[in-house]
Amino acid sequence: MLTDIEIAQQTKLRLIKDVAKDIGIAEDELEFYGKYKAKLSEELFKKLESKPDGKLILVTAINPTPAGEGKTTVTTGLGQAMNKLGKKTVIALREPSLGPVFGIKGGAAGGGYSQVLPMEDINLHFTGDMHAITAANNLLCAMLDNHIQQGNELGIDVKRILIKRCLDMNDRELRNIVAGLGGKINGVPREDGFIITVASEVMAILCLADSISDLKERLGNILVAYSYDGKPVFAKDIHANGAMTALLKDAIKPNLVQTVDGTPAIMHGGPFANIAHGCNSVRATRLALKLGDYCITEAGFGSDLGAEKFFDIKCRLAGLKPNAVVLVATVRALKYNGGVPNTELKTENLDALKNGIVNLGKHIENMKKFGVPVVVAINRFESDTDAELNFVENYCKDNGADFSLAEVFAKGAEGGLELAKKVCEATEKPSDFKPIYENGLTITEKLEAIAKNIYGASGVVFTPKAKKALAEVEKLYKDDMPICVAKTQYSLSDNPAFLGRPEGFVITVSDVRISNGAGFVVIYTGDIMTMPGLPKVPAANRIDVDDNGKISGLF
Repeated sequence: MLTDIEIAQQTKLRLIKDVAKDIGIAEDELEFYGKYKAKLSEELFKKLESKPDGKLILVTAINPTPAGEGKTTVTTGLGQAMNKLGKKTVIALREPSLGPVFGIKGGAAGGGYSQVLPMEDINLHFTGDMHAITAANNLLCAMLDNHIQQGNELGIDVKRILIKRCLDMNDRELRNIVAGLGGKINGVPREDGFIITVASEVMAILCLADSISDLKERLGNILVAYSYDGKPVFAKDIHANGAMTALLKDAIKPNLVQTVDGTPAIMHGGPFANIAHGCNSVRATRLALKLGDYCITEAGFGSDLGAEKFFDIKCRLAGLKPNAVVLVATVRALKYNGGVPNTELKTENLDALKNGIVNLGKHIENMKKFGVPVVVAINRFESDTDAELNFVENYCKDNGADFSLAEVFAKGAEGGLELAKKVCEATEKPSDFKPIYENGLTITEKLEAIAKNIYGASGVVFTPKAKKALAEVEKLYKDDMPICVAKTQYSLSDNPAFLGRPEGFVITVSDVRISNGAGFVVIYTGDIMTMPGLPKVPAANRIDVDDNGKISGLF
């Protein structure tokens, strides 16, 4: 069997100008990054302003195993299948982060015959968006420290600096550091730390901004520190937002690529869903809605994270209204939720499947609460047995959920035709989309609405540190701000060990911070970390390049 990268390297790519032409994009509306990828120009946005939107389809999932369950693969395969049915479809995806690529997951551009290409470029440096975001964030940090070093006119308290430097790589050694050592010439000594780029507020802002002017305003509103007399200090107070915007002027433009069979895909932005809001950029989604009759987009991890944030943050702030939800489930993830360790997921185990399938039931319930039609996509893996697949299908029937087997990894578009038909039918059904909570509530009330309705928690508790942080955030909080919960992806709860459908638990809040530029409040729960570490055997161990520059091992 060919690996993902072997399939990608054997695929004859279409010139990106030809892919663009299929969806009405002229060559002079592209900014080329070689032959097979391009950024989409501001002129294209202006041309499409008055065009009506297509239908919006969200792909989400049940709680995953640490290896991932193929949500991007299903998203890609579904797009390919819909185009094969003659439905003009554009896929809108997130860009991969180098952290997972070299860490636990490997490549993140789909898999098998449902990939987005050129996969080596996409998984590595792509068009430089991640690097631009990293640079803009770290410029802000450098300017803040320089302000303190050069007289500290604003009276910034070095013990109350909120912004951290970032790096697009998993590196636990940088979570907590001491900076500015070596004497006065090297800065003011203070505790500092790094987060991963995809968890930065700059990433969130890029994904939510609708124009360069909006981007600059949002960047200026980032809360970076407090002064000695307790006044908030924003990025605009140290005059950083103009230069940050200059670094991001190209990164704000969405990227056009293609799937294995030439279906157009827009990739832009990449916040993690467990520590950020988990959706591709608003600009990319809006373009896809204008360019196609259908836009298929995804949200990270399980529906308790990515989908909830897509609905309650992205759709709310951007005025989007989804027409259907595709809920990806796998036999192996359900067995994992039934207590089977990762090493034994390939062995048939109907008892574990019965124990774990309640996780699927909860996600079906959750998606129905948003008022959008739901289709379950059972993403087939080679190790799945007929008995296991039949069990999942019968469970979907019993729970009133439409479903389809998806074999897009092995068969590409052909393996997703039935799913595509059912999803198209779902988009024709009435959609009464509504968020899980309304504006006008307090931060605690919004969190309780999510915790009780989506996670199934009995309540919420705040640590003493979180209570203090909440009181500080409430001084800047506006009641139309949504909240973004940073939580483990492996459980509906905030404890990764609570699998299946846990009940009777409480959500413990460890910290509260305001992403003032992004326009939401971040709630940190459990032991969630914004700088992951590498596993014992990272994916980087198997990645190599030969004397001719050919990459291997990238998934």
